[in-house]
Amino acid sequence: MAFHASSRRDEEAKTPVSESKGGLFGTGLSEWFALPIGITAAIPIIKFDFYVINEETQLAAVFIAFCVALYSQAGDAIYKSLDETAQTILKEHNEAEDKVIAALEQKLEFLQTNKGQVEDFETINKMREEAYVNLNAAGAIKPQHDFKVQVERMLHMIAQEEASITEKTKAALMEEATAIVTEKFVSSKELKKAALNSAIDVIKGGATGGSDPVKDAFVQFFKDKATAEAKSKDDSAEKAQRVALIAKMNAVAKSEGFHFEFDNSGKPKMNA
Repeated sequence: MAFHASSRRDEEAKTPVSESKGGLFGTGLSEWFALPIGITAAIPIIKFDFYVINEETQLAAVFIAFCVALYSQAGDAIYKSLDETAQTILKEHNEAEDKVIAALEQKLEFLQTNKGQVEDFETINKMREEAYVNLNAAGAIKPQHDFKVQVERMLHMIAQEEASITEKTKAALMEEATAIVTEKFVSSKELKKAALNSAIDVIKGGATGGSDPVKDAFVQFFKDKATAEAKSKDDSAEKAQRVALIAKMNAVAKSEGFHFEFDNSGKPKMNA
């Protein structure tokens, strides 16, 4: 049962009243004895003008008669009306108190639930400290890992550039060799005849041990080219390729925030 600040109207909560003997003034005598006593007392009081009967007495008598009539005829109705109003007010008051009590009980439950907040925050702080330790450990290793990845990226880029330059050089040499050999065979009737005879022998299934003039011409071209390159001291092409490669690597290093760059000679230098 919910507690209410208002008083309860339980019948058992009433204070017991001592029983009256009844009768005239609680003496147990019949109430009819009041009539002769009243007449006996009224005659001398009126005779000796102890009490003067006038318009005030009449007004008092009328008022008393009105009160008696109102009490006897409409007393129950007035009592029930006032009691109903009181019961309604008491009910509304109890409902309001019930809502307040429910809110307080909910708040109490919430406070009891949050009693473990201290332990929760201690656990959170402990987890935060462990996370910071792990982050510090990772922070010591991460720069080394990043540096390794960056170096591998540059090595891969250099390998790709070298492969690309090699393929371009091969293609250029083949174009040059084809052009020179073709021009040589076009301008020489002997080479044309030798190439034709070699082709006929191959078609006829003749001896394959003979020399192939076309093949020999290409081989001789590459030998002459290698000899010329060995004797040549012009390395401008290589320098241009190296400058272009260094510029490309520095652009990648700068855009991706590498820890190092390359100077004009191609040596790496660490960034501040």
